[in-house]
Amino acid sequence: MADAPSADAPVTLREVTRENLREVLLLEVAPEQKRFVASNAISIAQAHFYPEVAWFRAIYAGEAPVGFLMLEDQTGAPDVFLWRFMIDQRYQKHGFGRRAIELVLEHVRARLGTSALTLSHVPGEGNPGPFYQRLGFVHTGEKDPDGELLMRLEL
Repeated sequence: MADAPSADAPVTLREVTRENLREVLLLEVAPEQKRFVASNAISIAQAHFYPEVAWFRAIYAGEAPVGFLMLEDQTGAPDVFLWRFMIDQRYQKHGFGRRAIELVLEHVRARLGTSALTLSHVPGEGNPGPFYQRLGFVHTGEKDPDGELLMRLEL
């Protein structure tokens, strides 16, 4: 396992491979946050059953994996959906999440015809909504079929 990254370590998005899978699977949010995001194991399994829409990456700070994200990118859809996003509890509040979202936005903007990045989050105390609001996402006033609140960032 890599040394703990400094707060100014460069953030990159890397493919999840046989070589880094174990480290990515060991990343976890704090116990009180677990109700807000599925485990990386569940996310990676889902991605393999939806390869036509799932784009997933490990979030690295320097040479250390610090998080995971997954997009739902349906051909022809005007929006890309941030399906999963997590930063390990040890690496939260270091700016890695913000920088990872900036990289996601670069990736999404390069996709022709995309007008927005959307996401949903579970409501409740300690939810990630304020984090996304600080990045420019706004609540749409809608809920998904599971009761999660929808947010959108126009590109």
